[in-house]
Amino acid sequence: MATTAELFEEPFVADEYIERLVWRTPGGGSRGGPEAFDPKRLLEEFVNHIQELQIMDERIQRKVEKLEQQCQKEAKEFAKKVQELQKSNQVAFQHFQELDEHISYVATKVCHLGDQLEGVNTPRQRAVEAQKLMKYFNEFLDGELKSDVFTNSEKIKEAADIIQKLHLIAQELPFDRFSEVKSKIASKYHDLECQLIQEFTSAQRRGEISRMREVAAVLLHFKGYSHCVDVYIKQCQEGAYLRSDIFEDAAILCQRVNKQVGDIFSNPETVLAKLIQNVFEIKLQSFVKDQLEECRKSDAEQYLKSLYDLYTRTTNLSSKLMEFNLGTDKQTFLSKLIKSIFISYLENYIEVETGYLKSRSAMILQRYYDSKNHQKRSIGTGGIQDLKERIRQRTNLPLGPSIDTHGETFLSQEVVVNLLQETKQAFERCHRLSDPSDLPRNAFRIFTILVEFLCIEHIDYALETGLAGIPSSDSRNANLYFLDVVQQANTIFHLFDKQFNDHLMPLISSSPKLSECLQKKKEIIEQMEMKLDTGIDRTLNCMIGQMKHILAAEQKKTDFKPEDENNVLIQYTNACVKVCAYVRKQVEKIKNSMDGKNVDTVLMELGVRFHRLIYEHLQQYSYSCMGGMLAICDVAEYRKCAKDFKIPLVLHLFDTLHALCNLLVVAPDNLKQVCSGEQLANLDKNILHSFVQLRADYRSARLARHFS
Repeated sequence: MATTAELFEEPFVADEYIERLVWRTPGGGSRGGPEAFDPKRLLEEFVNHIQELQIMDERIQRKVEKLEQQCQKEAKEFAKKVQELQKSNQVAFQHFQELDEHISYVATKVCHLGDQLEGVNTPRQRAVEAQKLMKYFNEFLDGELKSDVFTNSEKIKEAADIIQKLHLIAQELPFDRFSEVKSKIASKYHDLECQLIQEFTSAQRRGEISRMREVAAVLLHFKGYSHCVDVYIKQCQEGAYLRSDIFEDAAILCQRVNKQVGDIFSNPETVLAKLIQNVFEIKLQSFVKDQLEECRKSDAEQYLKSLYDLYTRTTNLSSKLMEFNLGTDKQTFLSKLIKSIFISYLENYIEVETGYLKSRSAMILQRYYDSKNHQKRSIGTGGIQDLKERIRQRTNLPLGPSIDTHGETFLSQEVVVNLLQETKQAFERCHRLSDPSDLPRNAFRIFTILVEFLCIEHIDYALETGLAGIPSSDSRNANLYFLDVVQQANTIFHLFDKQFNDHLMPLISSSPKLSECLQKKKEIIEQMEMKLDTGIDRTLNCMIGQMKHILAAEQKKTDFKPEDENNVLIQYTNACVKVCAYVRKQVEKIKNSMDGKNVDTVLMELGVRFHRLIYEHLQQYSYSCMGGMLAICDVAEYRKCAKDFKIPLVLHLFDTLHALCNLLVVAPDNLKQVCSGEQLANLDKNILHSFVQLRADYRSARLARHFS
């Protein structure tokens, strides 16, 4: 059996168990081993082992049954014990309830007895107290203070309590009979009050917080308590303002007092609020007045900068003080203190701001024009000027004499930056110093000044001057500076729009002034764009005029009808070379002067006019066969130049023109085939005919017959 038990291992696996049994049995190995395989012996071993397992199973089963019986017995005993404990617990709970009721009954009796005792003791204490007060009152009545409480300086606290009560009693006595006693009590009341304040002052100088707290608690019931607070506030500020920054000193002072005042006074928030009020109304107000009154009338710029700086530092100090307990509505309390300091300066702030901004802006502009030795000319206003403007827009004619600006645009980015910087500072001051209800209106006033001096006095003046400086379209060798004006005006518009969005919009975004500002901005930009469009249109006319002069001067009739057809050595004409060079230069200038879709719009307009010019120019000549080839070469060069425009329409126009020029050289028999080609099929027949008529051999019967 012991051997059988040894074969069991955890975890039990039947296959492994059989293997171990076979391995232990002699003759149970495989054939060819040290012992031959003996199946009979192995079977016998299996039968014996099964019997052993059965015996072991019976033994274990008996043991299990015995343990189950024992477990059932113990469970019954445990359940019985639990029932007994539950009964004991119920009995204990009943006893506890009885004890609780008894304790409550006793407590009620005790409370009732205490009330009775208090009802008896309180009148007794009051009587004893009244007797003592009558005794002290008699001493005042006799005129001689004998009690130790009045003669011993160490008992000043008790004396103060007594004299305070006597003083209240004396207030109720008739004056005619007790005037002398009332006077003596009042005198003693005043003397003790002064002694207590003096004691508080001495304790504060010594830094004895506990003594200060005791004296302050006694003085709390005296009329001079507020004087005690005043003394504390005054002494707190002694030596507190040693730095150059009074606002930082004030913040440090309030932080120090805030930590200390709760250990001394029973109402620390009131004392701290009174200290802050004292700092604002005396120290800060005096400092602000000294700083501002000095430059208020003499230097507006310094006055506005100082006002903004002082107001900002004061509000920052107020934000720091918001951390302290100053009562229920500390926000309103601090706002009133700030207003009391600055109200006289804020009432007319916007008038000073706008007056300074106007004078400063005018000075910046005048200084710029003086540096250019330029005297601003008057730009007319009213009906006549409006009529001229309408005529100029419709006819594109220069009205009035042309002005030679010598290449000067009269636009300065430095001037613009200075104007925008001044306005930015004005917006910042306006945001800080304006009442919330007045902020949108004040911001709008500043914006109108910016519009007046930047947009009208500077940009609009430069545009008018630039328009007046554009020469007529038939001028020779004209210098076209208006594109420089366009380039600089475009840059300035971006800066103007950025300031509008960054600094003005936040101030007016939630007010009716927003729509008013947007409308004014829209009108200004539309007015500027109208003048820019007019100037660009006239500049393009001048460019076309210059090209006409080049073609008229350089193009010869013999270019397209040479005397010797067999001796033509050039690839394209001199006129073509010069026109293309001029066009490329102007295209580059337009790209540098504009941005976005404006570039494409202007280049498309120039390209269309350029095409019309070349088309009409080619119509003026008669072409031999070799001359037609040269014309095709010229148009090919013009087309190459048109590619620089990067405008599909312009390139298409020159492709078509190039196809038309093929009619000048194609054999008469192929004319109809060429005209029906892809590029020419959609053109009007008169246009095709007009080009065929330019051929030198057009009048030959054969050519006319083929084209009819």
